[in-house]
Amino acid sequence: MAEQLSRRGFLSSTALAGAAGLAAGCASESSGPQAKDPGQAPKEVFTAPTRKLGGSLSILMWSHFVPRHDKWFDKFVAEWGKRVGVTVRVDHINTVDVPRRAASEIQARQGHDVIQHIAPFSQYEPSVLDMTDVVQEATRRWGPQLELCRKSSYNPNTKHFYCYCPGWSPDPGDYRKSMWAKVGLPNGPGSWDELLRGASEIKRTTGVPCGLGLSPETDSNMAARALLWSYGASEQDPNEKVVINSDATVAAVDFMTRLWKQAETNEVFSWVPASNNQALIAGKSSYILNSISAWRTAMGTNPKIGDDIFFVPALRGPRAAMAAQHVIQQWIIPKHAKNADAAKEFLLHYTSNFPAVTYNSELYDLPGWPSLVPQLNGWLDKDPFGAKPADKLSLLKTATSWSANIGYPGPSNPAIGEIFNTNVLPTMFGRAARGQASAKEAVAEADRQINSIFKNWRARGLVGG
Repeated sequence: MAEQLSRRGFLSSTALAGAAGLAAGCASESSGPQAKDPGQAPKEVFTAPTRKLGGSLSILMWSHFVPRHDKWFDKFVAEWGKRVGVTVRVDHINTVDVPRRAASEIQARQGHDVIQHIAPFSQYEPSVLDMTDVVQEATRRWGPQLELCRKSSYNPNTKHFYCYCPGWSPDPGDYRKSMWAKVGLPNGPGSWDELLRGASEIKRTTGVPCGLGLSPETDSNMAARALLWSYGASEQDPNEKVVINSDATVAAVDFMTRLWKQAETNEVFSWVPASNNQALIAGKSSYILNSISAWRTAMGTNPKIGDDIFFVPALRGPRAAMAAQHVIQQWIIPKHAKNADAAKEFLLHYTSNFPAVTYNSELYDLPGWPSLVPQLNGWLDKDPFGAKPADKLSLLKTATSWSANIGYPGPSNPAIGEIFNTNVLPTMFGRAARGQASAKEAVAEADRQINSIFKNWRARGLVGG
């Protein structure tokens, strides 16, 4: 295809071993003052394209939750463009605005050459280039891709990679250690039952609520799936058959209703992605389900609270202990892109520098090709940016064992992308919590919506089951 680079076109004139052998590295949720740079940033590498590039390249992407990243990225991409003869423009916008902007550009068939989002974009598969050639070349260079990233970017029905997924971020529980110590859980909750018991007691004695959202936004979507999976429920099975209407789903919805009544407030029904971060940093939440960005912010704006924020892995439920990834990088090249060759070459260059990506995101962005960042475990054991204690993030070394893709146990297919972006699951939980429907009624309504969405995409040959 004309829009695809040949395999030879990906080959570098520089030694790729230099990259792999680096020494042992919403409303806005943006971070506050940056942590002090300890000067340990990994050296960047240059992977020269073998074909001549030119023209311009436009990139639309989110404003990163860690400001250091965008400052680094803009300089990084500008230097690459200058070196290869491509004029690069980067537009950072609020993450909640990316889906609307992407939909508008795709419908108009004009706009940016590359669009990046942090949640499933599989619903745009018919309108974007197949990225199989880029993924295959990345895998040839750096070995196996994380299964979580593969299942978040590959459609087994069409055998297309609808996006390129070089990185991700875990979604641990963030808790106030001093508050949980007073209810006998100094290491935070380990299960959903402990969350209910401890958070309820904290709210009863201090008035400080738990912070799991029940609104149409990203973090509420993540919490809904973590709770469902812990009860053995899911939207689909491994073969993409809809299975949401189950006793396990009803039990999960019943649990969330109890948690809201005993440990939360009405505010969670109108939260945006920044809300749980802001509540935790302000001392107005005992526990949220989120990435490390809220803590990084607190380190700069309210160190006393920052030092009191600790993390737990996915909570145990009756059937499992599983959390959704918090961020999944979704780099798409729309079919209207005017410089797909430069876009693909840049994405490989960006991936080869993932040690710098991880470092400059203050360990927020983890690699989709793990071999690229051999120093990661060392950073997690001894945070370069001043965590107290220094190994506060060490639990993230096992994050791949308790993290799953949106759509688990199946792939993040176009139906799953639409379900996520239309907030079907947090709406289901929210209706029951508000008393607008019983748990069974809320699940039955979600089942009707999900089956309708699957039927539409299945008719187009993009979903199995």
